[in-house]
Amino acid sequence: MEIVGEETVDPPRPSPPSSSSTPPTPTTFILETEPQPQQQHQTSGFFARIRSSVMASLEKRKLGGVKVEYTEIPSSELEHEEQGVETVNGEPASCSKCGQPSSRHGRGGQRKKGLWKSWGLQLRVTVLGVGLLALILLLNLLSAIKDSLIGARHNDYDPFVNWGQPNTGTEDLSWYPTDFLRDVIPLPCHSHNDYWRRVPLFDALYAGCTGVEADVWLFNNDLLVGHDLASLQVNRTFQSLYVNPIVDILEKQNPKTPYYNGTLSGVFDVDPAQTLVLLIDLKTSGHETWPHVLRQLDPLRERGWLSFYEDGEFHSRPVTVVGTGNTPFDLILTPPYPTTTTTTAKYSNSTCPPDRDAFFDAPLDKLLPDSPYNSSNSYYASVSFFRSIGITQWWKGGEPTAGQLAKIRGHLAAAKERGLVSRYWELPAWPIHVRNKIWEVLVGEGMGMLNVDDLKGATSEDWRRIRTWRRMLRLF
Repeated sequence: MEIVGEETVDPPRPSPPSSSSTPPTPTTFILETEPQPQQQHQTSGFFARIRSSVMASLEKRKLGGVKVEYTEIPSSELEHEEQGVETVNGEPASCSKCGQPSSRHGRGGQRKKGLWKSWGLQLRVTVLGVGLLALILLLNLLSAIKDSLIGARHNDYDPFVNWGQPNTGTEDLSWYPTDFLRDVIPLPCHSHNDYWRRVPLFDALYAGCTGVEADVWLFNNDLLVGHDLASLQVNRTFQSLYVNPIVDILEKQNPKTPYYNGTLSGVFDVDPAQTLVLLIDLKTSGHETWPHVLRQLDPLRERGWLSFYEDGEFHSRPVTVVGTGNTPFDLILTPPYPTTTTTTAKYSNSTCPPDRDAFFDAPLDKLLPDSPYNSSNSYYASVSFFRSIGITQWWKGGEPTAGQLAKIRGHLAAAKERGLVSRYWELPAWPIHVRNKIWEVLVGEGMGMLNVDDLKGATSEDWRRIRTWRRMLRLF
């Protein structure tokens, strides 16, 4: 007799026990089962064998001592069961819901395929995003490397490539390439510590700066240029680095030809009326040094190239001299002109020298109503940004506070009211985004002259680019 599946069949009644003490030999039945269609696709082969063992044990107890051996049907159905496939007569059954083969619904079938498809899509999107970001950063790096290697304003032209080389005419630092300023646009920026440049004066002019600065020291009746005593050299003088080159430039800008015989063209071809501010920072005693400065300016004075003040009016010329540092204000008001006769007629129709042809750098934070500084005696109005405004909120991108912005606006308005050119020195130089933000605020508020150390960053780069990159990075 067979017991099929989980149904039970009454076993034959055992014969009555004999009088003999020997126990009867139990009858052995073979219990065969077939997988249930409703459950087979949900149970793996391992769990099916456990279930069969348990069922065999239960059947043995129900048969009252009859030994039941449970054997699995070795058929292709069980092989497919190992793979999670429901079979009917050896053929894969179809799903009653979607009509697809049951192998798609077995263990690890459709679910595994869906997981792989989901993870694959996420992986492709991630790789695409990382690749795009890497490409952007690589392009930015290549651009920075190109700029650092080339360094010149124009990639295909560097007028100073042979500066100082033998047989180039630059040994005496007075060489001037006639056309190197032909397409330079003058900008309201001041080359701070200009003497530190690779080529003083010329680097600043080539960048478009309309102001340069020289620190001057008086030694042995000569004016040496340098940042401190350790940097002074006998051949780096006020005349060799600034006065003589400016004279050479202006002579070439004002040639005497049948077509032109003027004298008022400045250093910039694009705007001949633009004046060049020569800021002279006296480091030694002002009353001893300033007369030497005025005397060494004679080559410019004699040709009528210095801006001057006369009869209550400021007259702009190709060069405007401004004294700062230890420059004494009283000598600005009563300049000790050299006793030698000069061509004063080049200034005006008067035979007397003008009231002054050098001006003072007034304190920007002290332009009170009763202060003596105005356009008759001063040109710049300057102060340390760090001491007068303070440290900006670098953790907020360098944006000035409301109080700081109000103070900046007050300084700029006071300078403009007196006809002076406002300027802050000791601006923050790092972090770069803080420096750029300060530049942006000052220019937006109407700063007269932007004091810069990084000529290329101030004159040829986009100050807002760093925030543009930051907005792009937020997308990832």
